[in-house]
Amino acid sequence: MNDLPSLLQLFLIFFYIGFFTIGGGLVAITLMQQQIVERGWITPDQFYNMVAISESTPGPIGINMATYVGNHFYGIPGGVIATFAEVLPSLICILIIARIILKFKESALVKAAFTTLRPASTGLILVAAVNVITLVLLNKNITIAGSAEGLINIYAINTANCIFYALCVASLFIFKLHPVILIIAGAVFGVIFL
Repeated sequence: MNDLPSLLQLFLIFFYIGFFTIGGGLVAITLMQQQIVERGWITPDQFYNMVAISESTPGPIGINMATYVGNHFYGIPGGVIATFAEVLPSLICILIIARIILKFKESALVKAAFTTLRPASTGLILVAAVNVITLVLLNKNITIAGSAEGLINIYAINTANCIFYALCVASLFIFKLHPVILIIAGAVFGVIFL
């Protein structure tokens, strides 16, 4: 892992994430991964554990993640700074929009901008979903010998996780089981089998 970010870097990174998060908290997850994991400040496993815990706790996942990551680096002050930085762009935008919304509500340019933002947000959410599914359902740390360079990384299906995932999907859509029950079951499954 590389050096930790300074408090100013933490603020600026989460301000950037909050500024470009259009489409909800799952979009923020993709941006956080790019800004935090790819810089080497935390490992992918740590990051996705944070995602799982943030998804399991009440509140918006983007805000929960900001609080968790900030707390991971600097305790309570880091959590407060990261959370404030994440929500500040939205607060500024809402204050500005509230003043001018009636004037531009019917503008073709505004309607076109929102129409274009929908597919972009959907794509960012899809990237976050694929990253989580890949990490959870595949074992990527399996290596085999035989290449000229040494070991080759391969992906293998994590059978237990796939079965549990299928059962959860069936319980959610077929049996209409409440999502909170599935979240608790997932936590118990993780503690017992991982």
